[in-house]
Parts: sequence; structure tokens; C-alpha cells
Amino acid sequence: MTVDLKQFRSEGQAAFEQTGLPTRKLEQWKYTPLNKLEDLGFGGFAAADMPSLDALPASVPDIDAYRIVLVNGRYSDALSDMSGLDDRATLIGLDAAVTDSLDVVHGILGHQVKTDMPMAALNAARFEDGIVLHVPKSVALEKPVHLVSLSVGSDNAVAAHPRLLISLGENAEATLVESHLSIGDGVTLVNGVSEISVGPHARLGHYKLQTEAANATHVWLNGVTLHDSAAYDSFVLQLGDGLVRNEVRALLDGEHIDARLNGAYFGTGSAHIDNTTFIDHAKPNCQSREVFKGVLDDQSRGVFQGKILVRPHAQKTDGHQLNRALLLSPKAEIDSKPELEIYADDVKCSHGATTGDLDPDQLFYLKARGIDEAQARAMLVQAFLMESIDVIEKQAVRDVFADTLQARLTKMFGDMS
Repeated sequence: MTVDLKQFRSEGQAAFEQTGLPTRKLEQWKYTPLNKLEDLGFGGFAAADMPSLDALPASVPDIDAYRIVLVNGRYSDALSDMSGLDDRATLIGLDAAVTDSLDVVHGILGHQVKTDMPMAALNAARFEDGIVLHVPKSVALEKPVHLVSLSVGSDNAVAAHPRLLISLGENAEATLVESHLSIGDGVTLVNGVSEISVGPHARLGHYKLQTEAANATHVWLNGVTLHDSAAYDSFVLQLGDGLVRNEVRALLDGEHIDARLNGAYFGTGSAHIDNTTFIDHAKPNCQSREVFKGVLDDQSRGVFQGKILVRPHAQKTDGHQLNRALLLSPKAEIDSKPELEIYADDVKCSHGATTGDLDPDQLFYLKARGIDEAQARAMLVQAFLMESIDVIEKQAVRDVFADTLQARLTKMFGDMS
């Protein structure tokens, strides 16, 4: 079935022209306005050229997985390695999937994410490539899929608008790991959209690692629809030095769904890290959990906006939301905005936020045992963040994320062994 991309892009362009870049006037963007992007030289936000790379950078995590690579938002066959992938599943570049008129593209493109949000509209107008992952009914992938997204800077500002289409059929199972990295010191923008559909009784583990450089702006919207008895386990680890916004909008469109949206972040320098979530409990008997923990140092800023909506017929909803932040510097800042909007009476929902410095009693305990203050502070930061990674279901992914975080903490504080 053919997808009318011309009309899709035209609708995206028209929507973006109506809104423009997000400013503080938009409630969802008041802590992370993007109206200064045009001043950085992105112009019309056209997709960047795809540079030729001979090999992956050494900083790409080594994961035993089916690897698919995007360079400035475009699929790289030379750097990808999908050998051994079950031929019943589809893992392909989006441009090739459109060319081949794959039904999965028509079935999901534009259905999970609409163009009524500014950056989603810009993505619809400008995307040229991305990936398609489709796991049919009752198929379980033996290894994770590892998406490596490389932002390669140049003398001019570089913009990429990748789009990911992820579809799991009934009783299917897959793990998707995303690694987002920068090459070079050029100014880059990644404005990504993921459209994710998880069928009845299917399970998707979705884990994202973001380590882009100080000159990078990373904005990504994940639109997720979950059906009866589906399970969605997501985690984002944000260690980048630039501006990053990770937004998840999850629709629980069935009963007995288990949705988990968790994350950890460590901000230094002038990093700006925004996590915005919206969980829509549209049907009864569902559970959602989200816990985000972060550490902010220097002049970095964190943002957490989490909303849980419980619709009138969504009885027996169980929703929990928590944001915890440590501020290591008087110039660091966190804006936390947890929300509950409930229209059903038989529910169990809670939300909360805590912000503070390291516990002085814990510091005293460590110092009393001969550990100097700098080392003690480093150990407490390590324990605080490592605890959050323990919730990742997949052991192999958990180990990779823990190693990546440990390397960053060692770079910041020195060896803590």
C-alpha cells in the first residue's frame, strides 16, 4: 500500500507554519523554549547531508545485538549489521520501507503522533529517513535491536529529523536499545519522532542512552500506544552536555497493561535536561510506574513534567510517579511539575518530587571512616544514580548502561574504587 508522503509532509509544514518553534508561551515548553534555534543557523531546518564514515566511533557501546545505524538521520547500510535476524521480522531503513510500500508504514505512520505539536510537525515536514521495526505475531527476537544514531557536525549547523516506526504484533517480544552520540564539535540538532505500537500480550523493552556534546540540541517525541495486556518497559539515561528533551506520550488503550517509564540523568556545565511524560489511562485495570532521578552540577538545569490522566471509565487504575533530584551546586536548578488528572473514583494514584543536596548524615558517616569529602560525595552520587539503573529488566542492557554511567562518573570524580 502506497503512503502519500507528499501530503503527509505538506500537512506537517502547514502545521509548523501555524505554530513556529516552541516558546515559553506554550505550557509544555515554558521551561525549555526552542525559539533560539533559528539564531544558531539552522535556517529552514532541512535535513543534513550524510557524511561518509568508515567505522563506528569507539564510544558506541558494544552490545550483542542487531545493529542499525543512522548518520545525521539517514540509514547507513555500511555501518549496520543485522546478520542473523529472524526473517519473519522486519528491520529496515524507513526510506527503503516507503520505496517498497511496506504495509507496516501505512499502518503506523502518523497514527501514534499527530502534527498538532510543533516539533512533531517539523519532523513530519522534514524527515527523510529513519528505521522500521516490525515484529509479527508470536515472534520473539533473540537479541536486542541496537539503534546507533550519530550526529556529525560540520562548519555549518546540521539538522536531522529521523523517524522511527516500531510495531509489535500480538504476543511478540523485542528489545530496542538506542545510543545517541555526537562526532565533532559542530552545532547539531536532532529532532526525532518515534511511533510505537505494542499489540495485545506483546512486550517491548525500550532503552535509550544519550551522550551528545555541548553544541547538540536533542529533541525526541515518543508516541506509544499499548493494547490489552501489553508490557512496555522504558528507561532513558541522559549524560549529554547540551540541550536534551525526551518526551513520552503513552496511551494505555486496553486492560491489564503494564507501563514503566523510568530514567536517570547527570548534568554538568550548562547542560539542560528535560523529561516530559504524559500517560493516558484510557481503559480500566492498568498499571503505570515512572521514576526519574537526576544529579545536577555547575550551572546545569533539569526539567521534569509528568502527567497522569485517568479517564472516567478507567477504574482500578494504579499509577505512580516520582522525580528525585540532587543539586550539587548553588547555580544548578530543577523545575519539577508532577500532575494527576483523575476522573474515576476507584483508583490508586500518587505523585511526588524531592529536591536537595547530598545527605549530610551520610557524608558524615563516610568521612568518619576515613574517606575524604570529595570521595564521599562521589560515592553518594554513584549510589543514587546506580540504584535507578537497577530497574532495567534486561541484564545485558543494565550492564551496558551501568558501565557507561560509571565511566562518566569516573571522568567527573576520579576512580571511586
